[in-house]
Amino acid sequence: MADYNVRFAKPPANAKDLHRPLRAGEDLDDALAWKEESTLSRALTLQYDKVIFILEPSEQAKAAIGKRVTVVDYPDGRLSIRYRGVELAYRTFDKMRQVSQAAVVENKQLGAALAFIREEQLRREPQRRSGPRRRDQHDAHLFKVG
Repeated sequence: MADYNVRFAKPPANAKDLHRPLRAGEDLDDALAWKEESTLSRALTLQYDKVIFILEPSEQAKAAIGKRVTVVDYPDGRLSIRYRGVELAYRTFDKMRQVSQAAVVENKQLGAALAFIREEQLRREPQRRSGPRRRDQHDAHLFKVG
């Protein structure tokens, strides 16, 4: 960044710092997050970016059945599901999961079936998710439990 600044930096037209400080209650992470709305099903599930999110059955989650909830996808990889400003706890079910070779070797009863599934997965074209891209964030992972 220092090299970039040396080559391309320009002095400001006005030397006075006009950035305003954040007020109490303002959250910069929240302002920069990708937000999408989704309708919560009767089974307390919703789908976002080819992943099914299963909400924990709390009073807030039950109140949100059939209503729009907000999925907040932060740039650092965190994800939260909110209804009327309240974060809801969830589990995930990834529809794009892959069978690992270790599972095939470990399970003698299902070894042939798992090997067949693995071959089919390798033959398919890789599926892409549709959400925000995080190319530079190697440790960001969408499927952390919230």
